[in-house]
Amino acid sequence: MIRGRAVLAAALLATLSGAPAAQSPQTPAPYTVLSREGRRPLPARTLNGQEMFAVDDLARLFGLTLGDDAIAGGLTITIRGQSILLSPGQELVSVGGRLVSLPSPPVKEGRAWFVPVDFVSRALAPVAGLRVELRKPSRLILTGDIRVPRVAGRVESQGPSQARLTLDVAPTTPHSVTHAGTSLILRFEADALDAALPATTAPDLIQNVRVDGPANVMVDLGPRFASFRTSDLPGDRGSVRIVVDIVAQTTDQGQPPALLPPTQEAPALLELTPSGGLRSVVIDAGHGGAEPGARGSDGTNEKSVTMAVALRLKAALEARLGLRVILTRDGDTGVALDQRAAVANNNKADLFISLHANASVRASAIGAEVFYLSLDEYGDEALRAATAPRETLPVFGGGSRDIDAVEWQFAQARHIDASAALARAVEASLRSRVTMSPRALQQAPFRVLVGANMPAVLVEMGFMTNAAQVKQLTSERYQNDVVQSLVDAIVTFRDTRGSVSAPPSPGAGR
Repeated sequence: MIRGRAVLAAALLATLSGAPAAQSPQTPAPYTVLSREGRRPLPARTLNGQEMFAVDDLARLFGLTLGDDAIAGGLTITIRGQSILLSPGQELVSVGGRLVSLPSPPVKEGRAWFVPVDFVSRALAPVAGLRVELRKPSRLILTGDIRVPRVAGRVESQGPSQARLTLDVAPTTPHSVTHAGTSLILRFEADALDAALPATTAPDLIQNVRVDGPANVMVDLGPRFASFRTSDLPGDRGSVRIVVDIVAQTTDQGQPPALLPPTQEAPALLELTPSGGLRSVVIDAGHGGAEPGARGSDGTNEKSVTMAVALRLKAALEARLGLRVILTRDGDTGVALDQRAAVANNNKADLFISLHANASVRASAIGAEVFYLSLDEYGDEALRAATAPRETLPVFGGGSRDIDAVEWQFAQARHIDASAALARAVEASLRSRVTMSPRALQQAPFRVLVGANMPAVLVEMGFMTNAAQVKQLTSERYQNDVVQSLVDAIVTFRDTRGSVSAPPSPGAGR
């Protein structure tokens, strides 16, 4: 009997030692208060099954004045001359003389008061004097005129060769899509994002979708990525749906290339069928690094303006026309003039556009100007280069291919007529949106255009030496007007490039 009791006691002890101990209430994740001043955490605590904020924490964040009501045992909260009256055990609170219901009563622990998180939207927001918005699902509190669109997404496979990323954005927010290395970057004109982004279901095309920086969505591309296209569709109640289609490579990149038969001669060129449409554009942001360019009266440097517009233009061309866009620089770095054209040549670009901002000894000089290359200083040699016959080389598999073999300084000569057509299109498009100089369309011997082996223009977007215009050049609206003008001009040139004719010379130099 004694042995049986001992066994029973041992079993009971083992059962008790294996039982979980009583757990203290978990501390929920803090909320984040977003404002123009930045991000600030707001701790939350679970009491009586409700998430609550300490009134002392709210007082520090929102400038509340607290006063105990010794007679009623309550608390008076004052902000901007308005009073909020709390009573322990009462779900109804007085807000500026009006009764408001909370989901649960305030809690008093010692001298500390706690209120349900909904207190922020139901009681504090009406008397705060500024926008206060509580977003419980994302644990955010927005204050002031901060822009934080909601972004919800999903990734869907569209078969073996395509995946689709869909982002629903509310409210509609200006944005751009750019391709940078192994990623797509969706940049939103916002202060932050309230994002619920999806897990990928097509890792060979979309490896990850994540927030990068305060207002960017980064799409990490998979190994089979070849190209992308985007479209915007109107959504419900002022939202927009952004659709990004990721297209896979059409060939098996894992297979090694077939070996050419041994030969004593250099391999012949492959046949390349020219495309009738535009595929790639090089955007040259003028100056950079140790070369600031023209300087405005407010201290703004030309290199900063050209870089800002180049980034906007890249985003617009990629998103709206699906073009491959290469920048001659993507930061504050110096690039030699000939190297800028070399970037375009090496990438087989279809167009080269160099962006600049002008300067003049006359402070009143104003307006945009468009240039294409003048060959006057090269004389008859340039004319001979432009009309020289192409060299014919054999093509692997039979046939031949004509190629240009021309000295660097005459590379642009073959494209003068097309460059003039592009310049006219740019000038006409700019004229519909921005102020133009009296000499809006010109020719000049700019070195940066000389070596470009494709239609090429240089755009002076305005005068840095004009105090009023430098404010325009640094404004978002003016930069967007320039970008939209260039996009429209490229579309016009693309649609009419088959009928390019030699224009009359508008004059040389400036």
